[in-house]
Amino acid sequence: MKRLYRSAADRKIAGVCGGLGEYLDLDPTILRLAWALVCIITGIVPLVVVYLLAWILVPRA
Repeated sequence: MKRLYRSAADRKIAGVCGGLGEYLDLDPTILRLAWALVCIITGIVPLVVVYLLAWILVPRA
């Protein structure tokens, strides 16, 4: 069974997108671009809060 971890190897800030990319078998760069686009569309604050929560709650690999 796969578990979600923050990536220690593929990280730009906290490894959240890198870990999510490993978990979903997607390129983390695509996730980062999608995250940035949705962040801009929603007004930045909601997804920044979600990212910070993921940084705190998702364990590091």
